[in-house]
Amino acid sequence: MNAAEHNDADLVAESLGGSRDAFRQIVERYQTLICSLAYSATGNMSQSEDVAQETFLAAWTDLRTLREPEKLRSWLCGIVRNRIHRSLRSEGREPVCSAAALEEAHESPACEALPSEQAISREEEAILWRSLEKIPELYREPLILFYRQHKSIEHVAVELELSEDAVKQRLARGRKLLQEEVQAFVENTLCRTAPGQAFSGAVFAALPLVAGPGATAGLGIGAKGTAAAKSGFVAAWLAPLTPFLGIAAGAGAQCLLIRAGTSDPKLRTRKMTQVILGWVVVIGLAWGGESVMRSLARHFQWDGRTRFVALAGFWWFYMGAMITWMFALARRGLAMRLTNELASETSQPDMTPMKPGLLAIVVAGVHLALFSWLVRVAWNAGDQLGAWAIAGTVVVLGVLAFVRIRGKTGAEAARTGNGHLGMCFVVMMLAINLRIDVWVASAYGVTVAEAHRLQPIWIVPTLTLALVVWTGVLTALSKIKSCVVTR
Repeated sequence: MNAAEHNDADLVAESLGGSRDAFRQIVERYQTLICSLAYSATGNMSQSEDVAQETFLAAWTDLRTLREPEKLRSWLCGIVRNRIHRSLRSEGREPVCSAAALEEAHESPACEALPSEQAISREEEAILWRSLEKIPELYREPLILFYRQHKSIEHVAVELELSEDAVKQRLARGRKLLQEEVQAFVENTLCRTAPGQAFSGAVFAALPLVAGPGATAGLGIGAKGTAAAKSGFVAAWLAPLTPFLGIAAGAGAQCLLIRAGTSDPKLRTRKMTQVILGWVVVIGLAWGGESVMRSLARHFQWDGRTRFVALAGFWWFYMGAMITWMFALARRGLAMRLTNELASETSQPDMTPMKPGLLAIVVAGVHLALFSWLVRVAWNAGDQLGAWAIAGTVVVLGVLAFVRIRGKTGAEAARTGNGHLGMCFVVMMLAINLRIDVWVASAYGVTVAEAHRLQPIWIVPTLTLALVVWTGVLTALSKIKSCVVTR
């Protein structure tokens, strides 16, 4: 009887009766699926075939434990996934990032060589995996299986127990993540590495080396810029310049404050120089720190999740360092003001409020410096709703700051400004925590629910909570310091 005329339950029953030919049909039916799942997880052709052969041999010996023969496919998938996880865990690593050499293939009594021996070179395999490893496993599995199943969406849907629409969607997103220059190469190579009669022959030849299913009766006993590119002039020209405009606006606002509050030309020049140097240091640490993290990710071949956690950790540590620095400057300023007040209690000149026009420019510059990068992140992620919402919130915060500070001078204006900066910090943290999953989903071209499975987004609120606690500690320490200085 033809293999196509047997269903899974019939083949399992015949195999339990001792029919090796029936089990060979099982191998031939599911070898492409099992090899593809193994390769998607290991990234190594030779190792994936070894794992797949071990899977079928384990299935032969444990076949009697299969309670529902009609669910043979799911059972085999469970075996291969468990073996992969155990193998990777025992080696203490993630899926490999470069393919292994193919020169040491084992001899097989089958009539033809195994696919890994006849299909591709070491260089081709390395290029293949470097292209595929960038794709999340959610999309890598159906992509590999699609090209090994003669580009049949129906077969992939059946093998992975998905709807055809889901397969089409995952294939579309998987192809989107492939670089265009390697897509044709990946398709051809996967077609050439599909297992054939040789693989099932190798498994069949190994069956006498292990006990049959009847012997186990006693045992009875698992990017991105597309939205920006489609948004016309604003996205193509203005959005990339937003962070630089924010930096220039922030530096300009500080220089205007110095100009308005310092009459000594030499002192004014020195303070402005310090402001410019401070911005250079802040920008340099941000750019250099992220570059170092990305270099480490490439050097140690971190996977996507590790890279996400590392970059999130760096940026939250960076923000914590900046907040600490700002608190230190605030304490120093408080001490200097108290010293000046004690030195000249009656001779201190009267201070006049800042002119409304100048105050408006300063407020706008400060808010651009604080929020321009956040608007850029949202816009680049294709989250235009979030970008406009943040921009609108910035306008409201700017008007509120103008109204609150207008007419105030000296320490009163400083206290009001510091309180408003704290409010801006809270708004920034809320925006990041509320939209981070949308940005990650856009970067991968997936739904928000799938983004939570792809990346550990929970790390963002966790780090935010730690940052809030640290800010509270600094605030308490500043109050204690203020009391000590006052006494």
